[in-house]
Amino acid sequence: MTGQSGPKTVGQLPNTSTSTPRTPAVFTRFVWALFVASLGALVARQLTGGSWEIPGLVAVDGLTVLLWVVVTFFSGIVHSYSRRYMAGSEHITRFFTRLFAFTLSVMVLVAADHVALFGVAWLAMGLVMADLIGTVRGWPQAQAAAALARRYFVASSLLLGAALATLSWATGATTVSGILSAVGSVPKSILLVAAGLLLLAAMVQSALVPFHTWLLSSMTAPTPASALMHAGFVNAGGILLLRFAPVVTVDATFMLLVTVVGAASALLGKLLKAVQTDVKRKLGCSTTGQMGFMIAQAGLGFFGAAIAHLILHGFYKAYLFLSAGEQVEHTSPEKSTTGTATLVGGAVTLLTAVAGGVLFALLTGKGTHLDSGLLLTGLITLTTLHATWTVVNNTDVPAAVRYGVVPLVFLPAIAVYAGVYTAVTAVLSGVPLVTAPADLTLVHGLVAVAFLAAYVAIETGLYQRSRRLYVALVNASQPSPGTLLTSTEDYNEY
Repeated sequence: MTGQSGPKTVGQLPNTSTSTPRTPAVFTRFVWALFVASLGALVARQLTGGSWEIPGLVAVDGLTVLLWVVVTFFSGIVHSYSRRYMAGSEHITRFFTRLFAFTLSVMVLVAADHVALFGVAWLAMGLVMADLIGTVRGWPQAQAAAALARRYFVASSLLLGAALATLSWATGATTVSGILSAVGSVPKSILLVAAGLLLLAAMVQSALVPFHTWLLSSMTAPTPASALMHAGFVNAGGILLLRFAPVVTVDATFMLLVTVVGAASALLGKLLKAVQTDVKRKLGCSTTGQMGFMIAQAGLGFFGAAIAHLILHGFYKAYLFLSAGEQVEHTSPEKSTTGTATLVGGAVTLLTAVAGGVLFALLTGKGTHLDSGLLLTGLITLTTLHATWTVVNNTDVPAAVRYGVVPLVFLPAIAVYAGVYTAVTAVLSGVPLVTAPADLTLVHGLVAVAFLAAYVAIETGLYQRSRRLYVALVNASQPSPGTLLTSTEDYNEY
């Protein structure tokens, strides 16, 4: 790349290692074994009901076994993918050790009942992920990204620790279950302080704006680690809010704050994604937006919907990261073209979106009453509108095919989402609080208007025509300077 010359190697590269490490194979098999065991635990719990516990230490409920299945499945995929991806790397043993340690820390977190164990698992999860971001020890940018992430994760752990200490002091309980059962006896002012700390901890861990810098600076992580980060790690914020839902829902105004915080990040994440030029950073901004939507769902009182969202988003984002290399096409660059709006295309898009919203409402019962479920259904409708409009404007497919396929694809997809939501809610039946819809307020209306305005701004290219807005979005999505490769010569080594 820089004109340097060196000896050319013809044929097979020499094998510089005396033996292939057994760590990747051992950990991969172990993770898949954990997945099978977790799946068995989920089935057993659904058949027997109740919860299993070691009093004062761990409590295994529906949320625990569900997340065990999800986490071990994603981890198994990443472990299997990494065996080829990391083959030949001098960091392979440390990478797989950290990957497996991350899996265990999440499994402990979702089962922990003692507040100390919960806090330690939260901290361990963050520290291991930071180490995965800085897998390449001799790469200054990777170490800068790891150090930045580590600072954010320690701050998140301190916020969580302060929340747990406040709740434990106010209730006299040292377990999460004990705290939740005694929430009714705690003054609202103390609960609001704890709820605020929990929200901040969730925002940091889920990379919500303005704490998204660590995520956009983490592109030095190996692709499998990024897949696990975006499919699993960032979901911790939604899990935290659900686990402490009785605390978070203590005040209606605070729930409005949670909704606004999530909606703001969802909107900004979408706008930030629109100005990115590389695949991984687009995915990073997309994750910020999706996590904002997850938190907004929790703010609306639909914690089950938030968990369903994080599961489906995990599948989608893991696939996108692990297949990111396919985005590089071996073809000559061509100017991209977009379709022109037609009356038929607009009608198909609008009717499909409305039908999708109605279908979601019928299958879940959300949106059939004048409460926050109406806003949730409205956001589902708007998301469907955006997705269908993108497909309708795809000029690579004949118009007749586009118009016919759109409802045949998107309506079943909405039905699947509603089905997953219903199934997740059923599994979470033993969790203290899963659904707490709120009365509609002016704030909910403003959130709906903001989503609609952002949709129009993106579809019409308003962010591109406004230089001030475009520059502001580009600046807001810049990673930490120390994590950037500013010299092309660096690419010769990493």
